[in-house]
Amino acid sequence: MFPDVSNSAHIVSNVFLFVCGITVLLLVLVTSLMVYFVIKYNKSRNTIPVNIEGNTLLEIIWIVVPTLIVLAMFYYGWIGFKEMRTVPKDAMVVKVNGYMWSWLFEYANGKQSGILNLPAGKPVKLELSSRDVIHSFFIPAFRVKEDVVPGKGNYLWFKPLKFGSYDVFCAEYCGQKHYSMLTKVVVMPEEEFKTWYGREEKKMK
Repeated sequence: MFPDVSNSAHIVSNVFLFVCGITVLLLVLVTSLMVYFVIKYNKSRNTIPVNIEGNTLLEIIWIVVPTLIVLAMFYYGWIGFKEMRTVPKDAMVVKVNGYMWSWLFEYANGKQSGILNLPAGKPVKLELSSRDVIHSFFIPAFRVKEDVVPGKGNYLWFKPLKFGSYDVFCAEYCGQKHYSMLTKVVVMPEEEFKTWYGREEKKMK
């Protein structure tokens, strides 16, 4: 698993570990019960089977307990989902345009770049759009992925926490050169970002 380098990565990791923990416990419980019953009700030990006709307590347990477990997983996942879809008011907005087969990032001052440069510790909202076909914006290290659909605006947000360069992929097959639709997100100190942000550069087309 990737280290948690953004707030969204932390949210997804927590939900993932919570669900995995429950499933591992259930695996151990079910396997243990299976082994127990295989041994306890072995044919050599129980030549005459006993006819059991219902057990109200057991029926309540195997209905109520799984229901509570599923509700707990749903609640934990919903809290994470809600947080990942609620954009902070002070988030920096970057427009992301996907097209065959590249990404273009446009900042509030009109600056454009083929690489997503961001300051560490600041919330960022990405407004996603496509010029042609369906793409999917995916940063594995940040645990964020969102479809980019022609004619339909979409968004995601996150707060990068650690300096570094991280891969960006298109996770939706979009044609012959889908494999080459790659770029980077570079997380840098705020002062370094301000210097880059204010630098005059020719706009990309």
